[in-house]
Amino acid sequence: MNAGPLVVLVGPMGSGKSTVGALLAERLGVPYRDTDADIVAAEGRAISDIFIEDGEPHFRALERAAVRAALAEHTGVLALGGGAILDADTRALLAPHPVVYLSMDVEEAVKRVGLNTARPLLAVNPRRQWRELMDARRHLYTEVARAVVATDERTPEEVAQAVLDALELKDA
Repeated sequence: MNAGPLVVLVGPMGSGKSTVGALLAERLGVPYRDTDADIVAAEGRAISDIFIEDGEPHFRALERAAVRAALAEHTGVLALGGGAILDADTRALLAPHPVVYLSMDVEEAVKRVGLNTARPLLAVNPRRQWRELMDARRHLYTEVARAVVATDERTPEEVAQAVLDALELKDA
């Protein structure tokens, strides 16, 4: 039976889940997978297009299915989309897994994401919307996480090392 991912990364958009996830996978000698990339590949279109054309509820249903499949099939490092933790069933599925919440403050988000392009939930007044998203999600990220790693003012390599330390994992 598959034990599931070695590491699951959660956190807001721009927290570095994809970059840090790929670094972790390389260092651990395991494959990397991103559920947002799975959705894009399956749908043949960008996430922002799915939001615009089919709405957020449709996207969340696709996301729920992608996370369920990845948790069942993948044994490496897994990154989830920023809103995946909104679903109660997804949170329950995450419970037995080594989940790390990559946290950051709004100023870091501004630097990294610019809080603009291709972020459908941040289309108007992105700073305020990012804060509101985080107010709604922070406790959910914390709820599912075994460890919280702050990414502010850190390089992806430093964040990857902090994740390895937090989960007591060693490089391959």
